[in-house]
Amino acid sequence: MKTLKSFFAMALTVLALMGSVTQVQAQDDAIASRGLFVNLTTDDTWSAAKAISFAHEKVLKNGHSPVAIWLNVRGVYLAEVDRPSHVHGLMRERDMSIQDMLTAFMADGGQVIMCSACSAAAGLTLEDYIDGVEMGTWPVVEGLLFNPNVTTLSW
Repeated sequence: MKTLKSFFAMALTVLALMGSVTQVQAQDDAIASRGLFVNLTTDDTWSAAKAISFAHEKVLKNGHSPVAIWLNVRGVYLAEVDRPSHVHGLMRERDMSIQDMLTAFMADGGQVIMCSACSAAAGLTLEDYIDGVEMGTWPVVEGLLFNPNVTTLSW
């Protein structure tokens, strides 16, 4: 009888552990399937380098999707072809400008969206930007911003 009780206790423990592992795996899967929408409003290259690096190196490269950077307000200047950024201290070792960082982010599947209204206010059009960026429309921004599987982060 004592052996039978021990067996049932051990079986219940194993089942409980399996349930915990399954729950943790489900939580990990839910986190991994979430995307990120970065609202980048500044043309400060230190802030921009941190935001782009985080979105690319920490989020996109760890399998999250979609990952988008929305350049708005003064952030629209970051992707302007005729306004190359200096190579910031954080990126000096890799000799990457902000435009290089955005290009690498897009090459790996990231999305760079320009605010249409901010671009117009700055006198910029799609032709003024580096290759690969897209001019934002309300449906594009709304589809990411209000997606329950996408987290928004402002920089």
